[in-house]
Amino acid sequence: MVPWLSGSSSAMSQAIRVVHVIARMNVGGPAVLISDTVRELDREEFDVRLITGNCGDDEADYLETQAPDIRAIRIDGLGRSVSPVNDVMALRSVVGRLRDIQPHIIHTHTAKAGVVGRLAARLAPIEARVVHTFHGHLLHGYFSPVKTRGLIAAEARLARSSDRLIAVSPQVRDDLLTAGIGRQKQYEVIPPGVSLGDLPDRESARAALHIPSENHVVLLLGRITRIKRPDRFAEAARIVHQQIPNTHFLIAGSGDLDADLRESMVGLPSSLLGWRSDIESLLAASDALVVTSDNEGTPLSVIQAGLAGVPTVGTRVGGMESVVDPGQTGLLVDPDARAVADGLVTLLERQPVRSAMGAEARRQMNAKFSTQAMIESHADLYRRMLEM
Repeated sequence: MVPWLSGSSSAMSQAIRVVHVIARMNVGGPAVLISDTVRELDREEFDVRLITGNCGDDEADYLETQAPDIRAIRIDGLGRSVSPVNDVMALRSVVGRLRDIQPHIIHTHTAKAGVVGRLAARLAPIEARVVHTFHGHLLHGYFSPVKTRGLIAAEARLARSSDRLIAVSPQVRDDLLTAGIGRQKQYEVIPPGVSLGDLPDRESARAALHIPSENHVVLLLGRITRIKRPDRFAEAARIVHQQIPNTHFLIAGSGDLDADLRESMVGLPSSLLGWRSDIESLLAASDALVVTSDNEGTPLSVIQAGLAGVPTVGTRVGGMESVVDPGQTGLLVDPDARAVADGLVTLLERQPVRSAMGAEARRQMNAKFSTQAMIESHADLYRRMLEM
Protein backbone atom coordinates (compact mmCIF):
# COMPACT_ATOMS: atom_id res chain seq x y z
CA MET A 1 0.00 0.00 0.00
CA VAL A 2 1.15 3.52 -0.72
CA PRO A 3 1.03 6.11 2.05
CA TRP A 4 -1.86 8.14 0.71
CA LEU A 5 -4.13 5.11 0.57
CA SER A 6 -3.84 4.34 4.29
CA GLY A 7 -5.19 6.17 7.30
CA SER A 8 -8.22 8.36 7.72
CA SER A 9 -8.90 11.40 5.58
CA SER A 10 -8.61 13.64 8.64
CA ALA A 11 -5.16 12.21 9.42
CA MET A 12 -4.08 12.73 5.82
CA SER A 13 -5.24 16.35 5.86
CA GLN A 14 -2.78 17.05 8.69
CA ALA A 15 0.14 15.31 6.98
CA ILE A 16 2.92 16.99 5.02
CA ARG A 17 1.95 16.41 1.39
CA VAL A 18 4.96 15.46 -0.76
CA VAL A 19 4.76 14.90 -4.52
CA HIS A 20 7.63 13.19 -6.32
CA VAL A 21 7.87 13.92 -10.05
CA ILE A 22 10.06 11.77 -12.30
CA ALA A 23 9.92 11.23 -16.06
CA ARG A 24 9.78 7.44 -15.81
CA MET A 25 10.40 4.71 -13.27
CA ASN A 26 12.69 2.53 -15.35
CA VAL A 27 14.78 -0.01 -13.48
CA GLY A 28 17.72 1.85 -11.98
CA GLY A 29 18.93 3.84 -9.01
CA PRO A 30 16.39 6.70 -9.01
CA ALA A 31 13.44 4.29 -9.16
CA VAL A 32 14.78 2.27 -6.23
CA LEU A 33 15.39 5.35 -4.09
CA ILE A 34 12.02 6.93 -4.83
CA SER A 35 10.19 3.67 -4.17
CA ASP A 36 11.91 3.23 -0.82
CA THR A 37 11.10 6.82 0.13
CA VAL A 38 7.44 6.43 -0.82
CA ARG A 39 7.18 3.22 1.19
CA GLU A 40 9.18 4.14 4.28
CA LEU A 41 8.35 7.75 5.15
CA ASP A 42 6.15 7.88 8.26
CA ARG A 43 2.59 7.61 6.98
CA GLU A 44 1.17 9.63 9.84
CA GLU A 45 3.51 12.53 9.18
CA PHE A 46 3.79 12.39 5.38
CA ASP A 47 1.26 11.93 2.58
CA VAL A 48 3.49 10.95 -0.37
CA ARG A 49 2.43 10.75 -4.01
CA LEU A 50 4.24 9.87 -7.20
CA ILE A 51 3.76 11.44 -10.63
CA THR A 52 5.56 9.71 -13.49
CA GLY A 53 5.42 8.91 -17.18
CA ASN A 54 5.72 5.60 -18.99
CA CYS A 55 8.87 3.63 -19.80
CA GLY A 56 10.06 3.02 -23.34
CA ASP A 57 9.64 -0.30 -25.12
CA ASP A 58 13.31 -1.13 -24.48
CA GLU A 59 13.07 -0.45 -20.74
CA ALA A 60 11.81 -2.43 -17.76
CA ASP A 61 9.31 -0.57 -15.57
CA TYR A 62 10.42 -0.79 -11.94
CA LEU A 63 6.90 -0.30 -10.63
CA GLU A 64 5.66 -3.25 -12.66
CA THR A 65 8.59 -5.59 -12.08
CA GLN A 66 9.80 -4.72 -8.59
CA ALA A 67 7.31 -2.46 -6.83
CA PRO A 68 3.73 -3.38 -7.77
CA ASP A 69 2.59 -2.18 -4.33
CA ILE A 70 3.29 1.44 -5.26
CA ARG A 71 0.63 3.22 -7.24
CA ALA A 72 1.53 6.16 -9.41
CA ILE A 73 -0.24 8.96 -11.22
CA ARG A 74 0.74 8.28 -14.83
CA ILE A 75 1.13 11.24 -17.18
CA ASP A 76 1.29 10.57 -20.92
CA GLY A 77 4.21 12.35 -22.57
CA LEU A 78 6.27 12.65 -19.39
CA GLY A 79 8.56 9.75 -20.39
CA ARG A 80 12.06 9.78 -21.81
CA SER A 81 11.45 11.08 -25.33
CA VAL A 82 11.38 14.81 -25.98
CA SER A 83 8.48 16.12 -28.09
CA PRO A 84 7.33 19.76 -27.92
CA VAL A 85 3.66 18.86 -28.33
CA ASN A 86 3.71 15.95 -25.87
CA ASP A 87 5.86 17.85 -23.40
CA VAL A 88 3.45 20.78 -23.32
CA MET A 89 0.54 18.39 -22.78
CA ALA A 90 2.46 16.66 -20.00
CA LEU A 91 3.23 20.02 -18.40
CA ARG A 92 -0.46 20.95 -18.42
CA SER A 93 -1.37 17.60 -16.88
CA VAL A 94 1.21 17.97 -14.12
CA VAL A 95 -0.01 21.50 -13.38
CA GLY A 96 -3.55 20.14 -13.02
CA ARG A 97 -2.45 17.35 -10.70
CA LEU A 98 -0.50 19.74 -8.50
CA ARG A 99 -3.50 22.03 -8.22
CA ASP A 100 -5.62 19.06 -7.16
CA ILE A 101 -3.15 17.76 -4.59
CA GLN A 102 -1.92 21.11 -3.22
CA PRO A 103 1.39 19.67 -2.00
CA HIS A 104 3.61 21.27 0.60
CA ILE A 105 6.73 19.82 -1.05
CA ILE A 106 7.36 19.17 -4.77
CA HIS A 107 10.34 16.88 -5.22
CA THR A 108 11.58 16.48 -8.79
CA HIS A 109 14.08 13.96 -10.13
CA THR A 110 16.20 13.66 -13.31
CA ALA A 111 16.59 16.19 -16.10
CA LYS A 112 13.28 16.18 -17.98
CA ALA A 113 11.02 15.90 -14.94
CA GLY A 114 13.16 18.52 -13.25
CA VAL A 115 12.18 20.95 -15.99
CA VAL A 116 8.52 19.93 -16.22
CA GLY A 117 7.97 19.64 -12.47
CA ARG A 118 9.59 22.95 -11.56
CA LEU A 119 7.83 24.81 -14.36
CA ALA A 120 4.54 23.27 -13.24
CA ALA A 121 5.17 24.46 -9.69
CA ARG A 122 5.48 28.02 -10.99
CA LEU A 123 2.51 27.81 -13.32
CA ALA A 124 0.07 26.17 -10.91
CA PRO A 125 0.78 28.40 -8.89
CA ILE A 126 0.74 26.87 -5.43
CA GLU A 127 2.47 27.59 -2.16
CA ALA A 128 4.92 24.71 -2.15
CA ARG A 129 8.60 24.31 -1.50
CA VAL A 130 10.58 22.82 -4.38
CA VAL A 131 13.52 20.44 -4.17
CA HIS A 132 15.32 18.69 -7.02
CA THR A 133 17.60 15.65 -6.80
CA PHE A 134 20.58 15.18 -9.11
CA HIS A 135 21.07 11.42 -9.21
CA GLY A 136 24.28 11.46 -11.19
CA HIS A 137 26.83 13.40 -13.22
CA LEU A 138 24.55 14.41 -16.08
CA LEU A 139 27.07 16.97 -17.26
CA HIS A 140 29.52 14.37 -18.55
CA GLY A 141 29.00 11.70 -21.16
CA TYR A 142 25.23 11.73 -21.53
CA PHE A 143 24.72 14.44 -24.13
CA SER A 144 26.57 16.15 -26.95
CA PRO A 145 28.62 19.25 -26.04
CA VAL A 146 25.91 21.53 -27.45
CA LYS A 147 23.14 19.80 -25.48
CA THR A 148 25.30 19.78 -22.36
CA ARG A 149 25.77 23.55 -22.56
CA GLY A 150 22.03 23.96 -22.98
CA LEU A 151 21.38 21.65 -20.03
CA ILE A 152 23.77 23.60 -17.81
CA ALA A 153 22.06 26.88 -18.71
CA ALA A 154 18.62 25.40 -18.05
CA GLU A 155 19.65 23.81 -14.75
CA ALA A 156 21.30 27.04 -13.58
CA ARG A 157 18.08 28.94 -14.25
CA LEU A 158 15.90 26.27 -12.63
CA ALA A 159 18.17 26.18 -9.58
CA ARG A 160 17.23 29.79 -8.88
CA SER A 161 13.60 28.73 -8.47
CA SER A 162 14.46 25.71 -6.30
CA ASP A 163 14.46 25.95 -2.53
CA ARG A 164 16.87 23.06 -2.12
CA LEU A 165 19.02 20.84 -4.34
CA ILE A 166 20.03 17.29 -3.42
CA ALA A 167 23.18 15.58 -4.69
CA VAL A 168 23.77 11.88 -4.09
CA SER A 169 27.46 12.42 -3.39
CA PRO A 170 29.88 15.26 -2.63
CA GLN A 171 31.46 14.70 -6.04
CA VAL A 172 28.14 15.28 -7.81
CA ARG A 173 27.53 18.45 -5.76
CA ASP A 174 30.98 19.85 -6.47
CA ASP A 175 30.63 19.07 -10.17
CA LEU A 176 27.35 21.01 -10.33
CA LEU A 177 28.70 23.96 -8.35
CA THR A 178 31.71 24.17 -10.66
CA ALA A 179 29.32 24.34 -13.61
CA GLY A 180 27.49 27.25 -11.98
CA ILE A 181 24.36 25.32 -11.02
CA GLY A 182 22.95 26.49 -7.70
CA ARG A 183 24.64 27.93 -4.62
CA GLN A 184 26.54 26.07 -1.92
CA LYS A 185 23.89 26.77 0.72
CA GLN A 186 21.15 25.25 -1.45
CA TYR A 187 22.73 21.80 -1.52
CA GLU A 188 22.12 18.79 0.66
CA VAL A 189 24.14 15.62 0.14
CA ILE A 190 21.98 12.56 0.78
CA PRO A 191 23.65 9.28 -0.17
CA PRO A 192 21.36 6.54 -1.48
CA GLY A 193 20.09 3.96 0.96
CA VAL A 194 20.22 0.36 -0.18
CA SER A 195 18.98 -2.86 1.34
CA LEU A 196 19.56 -6.43 0.26
CA GLY A 197 17.66 -9.61 1.01
CA ASP A 198 19.14 -12.85 2.27
CA LEU A 199 21.74 -14.39 -0.02
CA PRO A 200 21.52 -18.04 -1.03
CA ASP A 201 24.65 -20.12 -0.66
CA ARG A 202 27.19 -19.91 -3.47
CA GLU A 203 26.75 -23.50 -4.69
CA SER A 204 22.98 -23.33 -5.09
CA ALA A 205 23.17 -19.88 -6.71
CA ARG A 206 25.61 -21.17 -9.32
CA ALA A 207 23.67 -24.38 -9.86
CA ALA A 208 20.53 -22.36 -10.65
CA LEU A 209 22.52 -20.45 -13.28
CA HIS A 210 24.16 -23.62 -14.65
CA ILE A 211 27.65 -22.36 -13.84
CA PRO A 212 30.26 -24.86 -12.61
CA SER A 213 31.32 -24.24 -9.03
CA GLU A 214 35.01 -24.07 -9.97
CA ASN A 215 34.53 -21.22 -12.49
CA HIS A 216 35.21 -17.58 -11.83
CA VAL A 217 32.16 -15.34 -12.27
CA VAL A 218 32.13 -11.64 -13.22
CA LEU A 219 28.83 -9.74 -12.99
CA LEU A 220 27.74 -6.72 -15.05
CA LEU A 221 24.58 -5.28 -13.53
CA GLY A 222 22.54 -2.41 -14.98
CA ARG A 223 21.32 -0.72 -18.12
CA ILE A 224 22.93 -1.69 -21.43
CA THR A 225 23.26 1.81 -22.84
CA ARG A 226 25.98 3.97 -24.37
CA ILE A 227 27.00 5.69 -21.12
CA LYS A 228 27.59 2.26 -19.52
CA ARG A 229 30.01 1.29 -22.33
CA PRO A 230 29.02 -2.34 -22.96
CA ASP A 231 31.56 -2.32 -25.80
CA ARG A 232 34.32 -1.70 -23.25
CA PHE A 233 32.95 -4.53 -21.11
CA ALA A 234 32.95 -6.96 -24.04
CA GLU A 235 36.51 -6.06 -25.00
CA ALA A 236 37.68 -6.47 -21.40
CA ALA A 237 35.85 -9.80 -21.17
CA ARG A 238 37.77 -11.14 -24.17
CA ILE A 239 41.08 -10.13 -22.60
CA VAL A 240 40.15 -11.77 -19.30
CA HIS A 241 39.00 -14.92 -21.09
CA GLN A 242 42.37 -15.23 -22.83
CA GLN A 243 44.14 -15.24 -19.46
CA ILE A 244 41.56 -17.06 -17.32
CA PRO A 245 39.46 -19.23 -19.69
CA ASN A 246 37.14 -20.57 -16.97
CA THR A 247 35.66 -17.11 -16.30
CA HIS A 248 31.91 -16.83 -16.82
CA PHE A 249 30.36 -13.43 -17.50
CA LEU A 250 26.89 -12.72 -16.09
CA ILE A 251 25.01 -9.78 -17.62
CA ALA A 252 21.84 -8.69 -15.81
CA GLY A 253 20.09 -5.74 -17.38
CA SER A 254 18.79 -4.44 -20.66
CA GLY A 255 18.82 -1.42 -22.92
CA ASP A 256 19.08 -0.18 -26.47
CA LEU A 257 22.48 -1.83 -27.01
CA ASP A 258 21.33 -5.36 -26.09
CA ALA A 259 21.79 -6.72 -29.60
CA ASP A 260 25.25 -5.18 -29.98
CA LEU A 261 26.42 -6.65 -26.69
CA ARG A 262 24.97 -10.07 -27.47
CA GLU A 263 26.89 -10.10 -30.75
CA SER A 264 30.10 -8.94 -29.05
CA MET A 265 29.91 -11.76 -26.49
CA VAL A 266 29.64 -14.57 -29.07
CA GLY A 267 32.22 -17.23 -28.26
CA LEU A 268 32.63 -16.17 -24.64
CA PRO A 269 31.17 -18.12 -21.68
CA SER A 270 28.40 -15.73 -20.77
CA SER A 271 24.76 -15.41 -19.77
CA LEU A 272 22.69 -12.44 -20.93
CA LEU A 273 19.84 -12.56 -18.45
CA GLY A 274 17.88 -9.36 -19.04
CA TRP A 275 16.34 -7.67 -16.01
CA ARG A 276 16.23 -9.91 -12.96
CA SER A 277 14.52 -9.56 -9.60
CA ASP A 278 16.81 -12.12 -7.92
CA ILE A 279 19.79 -9.79 -7.50
CA GLU A 280 20.78 -11.62 -4.32
CA SER A 281 21.23 -14.88 -6.23
CA LEU A 282 23.35 -13.23 -8.91
CA LEU A 283 25.59 -11.60 -6.34
CA ALA A 284 25.93 -14.84 -4.36
CA ALA A 285 27.18 -16.54 -7.52
CA SER A 286 29.71 -13.80 -8.38
CA ASP A 287 33.36 -13.21 -7.57
CA ALA A 288 33.48 -9.61 -8.76
CA LEU A 289 31.23 -6.85 -10.05
CA VAL A 290 32.46 -4.81 -13.00
CA VAL A 291 31.51 -1.23 -13.91
CA THR A 292 32.79 -0.01 -17.29
CA SER A 293 30.87 3.28 -17.55
CA ASP A 294 32.03 6.62 -18.89
CA ASN A 295 30.14 8.25 -16.03
CA GLU A 296 28.40 7.30 -12.79
CA GLY A 297 26.70 9.08 -9.94
CA THR A 298 26.46 6.81 -6.92
CA PRO A 299 25.83 3.42 -8.55
CA LEU A 300 23.49 1.24 -6.51
CA SER A 301 24.92 -1.88 -8.12
CA VAL A 302 28.25 -1.26 -6.39
CA ILE A 303 26.53 -0.75 -3.04
CA GLN A 304 24.47 -3.91 -3.52
CA ALA A 305 27.61 -5.86 -4.41
CA GLY A 306 29.39 -4.54 -1.35
CA LEU A 307 26.50 -5.54 0.91
CA ALA A 308 26.85 -9.04 -0.54
CA GLY A 309 30.61 -9.08 0.09
CA VAL A 310 31.49 -8.82 -3.60
CA PRO A 311 34.33 -6.42 -4.55
CA THR A 312 34.11 -4.13 -7.57
CA VAL A 313 36.43 -3.36 -10.45
CA GLY A 314 35.24 -0.06 -11.89
CA THR A 315 36.29 2.85 -14.04
CA ARG A 316 37.51 5.90 -12.17
CA VAL A 317 34.72 8.24 -13.28
CA GLY A 318 32.06 10.45 -11.69
CA GLY A 319 31.10 9.41 -8.19
CA MET A 320 32.75 5.99 -8.22
CA GLU A 321 35.17 7.04 -5.49
CA SER A 322 32.19 7.60 -3.19
CA VAL A 323 31.38 3.88 -3.31
CA VAL A 324 34.71 2.16 -4.04
CA ASP A 325 37.57 2.57 -1.58
CA PRO A 326 40.50 1.78 -3.91
CA GLY A 327 42.56 -1.13 -2.71
CA GLN A 328 40.18 -1.75 0.19
CA THR A 329 36.76 -2.59 -1.26
CA GLY A 330 37.72 -2.94 -4.91
CA LEU A 331 39.82 -1.44 -7.67
CA LEU A 332 39.34 1.76 -9.65
CA VAL A 333 41.03 1.84 -13.05
CA ASP A 334 41.31 4.08 -16.08
CA PRO A 335 38.30 3.97 -18.44
CA ASP A 336 40.04 1.57 -20.78
CA ALA A 337 39.27 -2.06 -21.62
CA ARG A 338 42.82 -3.26 -20.91
CA ALA A 339 42.84 -1.55 -17.50
CA VAL A 340 39.46 -3.06 -16.62
CA ALA A 341 40.67 -6.52 -17.67
CA ASP A 342 43.89 -6.19 -15.67
CA GLY A 343 41.90 -5.24 -12.59
CA LEU A 344 39.59 -8.23 -12.98
CA VAL A 345 42.50 -10.62 -13.49
CA THR A 346 44.14 -9.25 -10.34
CA LEU A 347 41.06 -10.02 -8.25
CA LEU A 348 40.21 -13.34 -9.86
CA GLU A 349 43.73 -14.72 -9.43
CA ARG A 350 44.09 -13.61 -5.81
CA GLN A 351 41.36 -15.20 -3.75
CA PRO A 352 42.62 -13.95 -0.34
CA VAL A 353 42.71 -10.37 -1.63
CA ARG A 354 39.25 -10.77 -3.13
CA SER A 355 37.84 -12.13 0.12
CA ALA A 356 39.40 -9.36 2.20
CA MET A 357 38.06 -6.68 -0.13
CA GLY A 358 34.61 -8.25 -0.08
CA ALA A 359 34.53 -8.27 3.72
CA GLU A 360 35.61 -4.64 3.90
CA ALA A 361 33.07 -3.68 1.22
CA ARG A 362 30.30 -5.24 3.32
CA ARG A 363 31.43 -3.34 6.40
CA GLN A 364 31.68 0.02 4.63
CA MET A 365 28.40 -0.27 2.74
CA ASN A 366 26.48 -1.18 5.87
CA ALA A 367 27.98 1.84 7.62
CA LYS A 368 27.46 4.39 4.82
CA PHE A 369 24.36 3.49 2.84
CA SER A 370 21.51 2.44 5.10
CA THR A 371 17.97 2.91 3.83
CA GLN A 372 16.86 4.19 7.23
CA ALA A 373 19.48 6.97 7.20
CA MET A 374 18.36 8.03 3.72
CA ILE A 375 14.69 8.13 4.77
CA GLU A 376 15.46 10.12 7.92
CA SER A 377 17.55 12.60 5.93
CA HIS A 378 14.68 13.23 3.52
CA ALA A 379 12.15 13.57 6.34
CA ASP A 380 14.40 16.05 8.14
CA LEU A 381 14.89 18.07 4.95
CA TYR A 382 11.15 18.24 4.25
CA ARG A 383 10.48 19.48 7.78
CA ARG A 384 13.19 22.13 7.55
CA MET A 385 11.94 23.30 4.15
CA LEU A 386 8.52 24.06 5.62
CA GLU A 387 10.19 26.31 8.17
CA MET A 388 11.96 28.38 5.52
